[in-house]
Amino acid sequence: QVQLVESGGGLAQAGGSLRLSCAASGRTLRMYNMAWFRQAPGKEREFVAAVTWRMGSTYYTDSVKGRFTISRENAKNTVYLEMNSLKPEDTAVYYCAAGEAGSSWDYWGQGTQVTVSS
Repeated sequence: QVQLVESGGGLAQAGGSLRLSCAASGRTLRMYNMAWFRQAPGKEREFVAAVTWRMGSTYYTDSVKGRFTISRENAKNTVYLEMNSLKPEDTAVYYCAAGEAGSSWDYWGQGTQVTVSS
């Protein structure tokens, strides 16, 4: 079992930055793929970014490419999402997820609210 706890959300102005953290307990994240998803009010949850466990390859949805950076620090069992040049449309609850290679996203955090004002 893996428990994930997100932190770092809050209020930012358009053009500003926030850094989200996802701390894991229960098992080491070293062999899990990690991802961030988000869900805006009235919308479905969407994929934001992912980082693989084996090569550390990263993937992003088009709308955040060049602005967001996902990274992982296995020694601290933590995954980060650095968000720059924030836009009001980035406003959402952001969720951290973990999954074994070849599997679905099996573990989810409780989410952290990000609000970007114009």
